[in-house]
Amino acid sequence: MKNVLYTLVGVMAGFALAGFLLFVSRAPAGEPIMLLPAPTKAPIAVHVIGAVPRPGLYEFAEGARVQDAIDAAGGLLASANVDTINLAALLQDGQQLDIPYKSGEAPSTTSSNTNESPLVLPGATGESSTVNEDLVNINTASAQELDSLPGIGPTIAQRIIDYRNENGPFQKIEDILNVSGIGPSTYDEIKDLITVS
Repeated sequence: MKNVLYTLVGVMAGFALAGFLLFVSRAPAGEPIMLLPAPTKAPIAVHVIGAVPRPGLYEFAEGARVQDAIDAAGGLLASANVDTINLAALLQDGQQLDIPYKSGEAPSTTSSNTNESPLVLPGATGESSTVNEDLVNINTASAQELDSLPGIGPTIAQRIIDYRNENGPFQKIEDILNVSGIGPSTYDEIKDLITVS
């Protein structure tokens, strides 16, 4: 009788263990819950001009005030007329905030002398310069000029000169890839800075 009892307890324990394993290994029912980030509002853009040190376009969170825009633009200049500004007013997207100057202290935007000639920079001829003036001609450049190119050191510059002395002038700028030490990455750095004519 003891053997039957032990067998019966063993079978019951086996069923219980099998039921537990089936319950644990079963996939959960239903759809998983996906947590989404909290919704955030897009920032508002405000163009700050007038009596501030750094006028420009600034972005703020919704609910920002005029004082926030003034602080972002570097504060007020001493010549700002703060009596006409409501510092507590709410900013709106796309608003242009013009900080007024005190009477008579606004900077002049037009020249008082109409006979002044326009500003001419030294070396400017008044005509558009050709693109080739800033390019390094790899057929005539010295080692020092070639060395000024990115990725080209004194050794590579000398190899370029030796190559053109042995093989003649470069026919096209891609021919510089034939020089030992100049690979595609170096070529990509200098291709817009060199010419053959």
